[in-house]
Amino acid sequence: MTIGVLHEPAHETRVSLLAEAVATLTKKGITVLVENGAGEKAFCNNAAYEAAGAAIRSRQEVINESAIVLSIHMPQTTEIASKPSGILIGVYQPLFNGAEMKQWAAAGITTFSLDMLPRTTRAQSMDVLSSQANIAGYKAVLTAANAYGRYFPMFMTAAGSIAPAKVLILGAGVAGLQAIATAKRLGAVIEVFDTRPAVKEEVMSLGAKFIEVEGAADASKAGGYAVEQTADFMARQKAKIAESIAKADIVITTAQIPGKKAPILVTEEMIQAMRNGSVIVDLAAATGGNTPVTKNNETIQYQGVTIIGNSSLQSTMPSDASKMYGKNVLNFLQLIINKENNIHLNWEDDLVKGCCITHDGAVVHERVKS
Repeated sequence: MTIGVLHEPAHETRVSLLAEAVATLTKKGITVLVENGAGEKAFCNNAAYEAAGAAIRSRQEVINESAIVLSIHMPQTTEIASKPSGILIGVYQPLFNGAEMKQWAAAGITTFSLDMLPRTTRAQSMDVLSSQANIAGYKAVLTAANAYGRYFPMFMTAAGSIAPAKVLILGAGVAGLQAIATAKRLGAVIEVFDTRPAVKEEVMSLGAKFIEVEGAADASKAGGYAVEQTADFMARQKAKIAESIAKADIVITTAQIPGKKAPILVTEEMIQAMRNGSVIVDLAAATGGNTPVTKNNETIQYQGVTIIGNSSLQSTMPSDASKMYGKNVLNFLQLIINKENNIHLNWEDDLVKGCCITHDGAVVHERVKS
């Protein structure tokens, strides 16, 4: 069994496996090939990989010689087309990249996209969305604090008192909850909105106020993902958010719906109601953003408000992000590699089936097919 680790595109600092994760595989007798320089941006050089038992190869050698290829982002179809029956594992956003998935299927590639894993208790140890969102939520608050021209905590000094920053967090998923905890540690006053009433207790336990809007669509059968809401609910939600945003100094938005454009939660009118110097950090920028003026991977000034569009904040902490991602990958590999180090794809396993996008010359994931 040979597993290959590819160098990510220039904008990405993470790597699928760090040396410590590679050592876990090589100790089991699995051969690991790492593309030259793959881990350098995550502070893991070629020597560290070699010390862990890996061999350094060129990109095409890694692809050609590996039964399983690990790449967070999508490799070029031309690179992998000459490798029939190979397995690719990464985070490929297949609901947005359906055309590429069809090409990979035609090339005979078996694709596992870990962002499509069913979000069940059993899947938590391999849930890359959660492990990376945790980092993004933490870094969103630090990014906002750095861009905000005032204190976060309350200060009482001889020169007068400084009121604490008011933070509004839209979405109490993994990123939102970590943002709450981080903002609380920095001394802010926090309000949180989420369409799921079930998260109220978690929000309050972290020291934030939960904003309730009645009549949200039931998300209990959505596998842990967000769902679209009715027009009536969206109108009431908009009114509640507008009320809170007018008082907020920092807004962190995290709302995304798999396979769809991110919902607009913060309108231009809401931004205009914020005071000059306020900051919005939009973690949904890659899928359109939660504001109508967000620009992905850009920081803009709009009506005196700083709007930071960044869906890749996890990449600003490449070592820890790669460590957590690699652990997720190792846990998933246990599902498709047996004790004899042979590939064994158990289609009765809901996790294996749930994140398999292409196999045996076809797109097999129902949502991607449709």
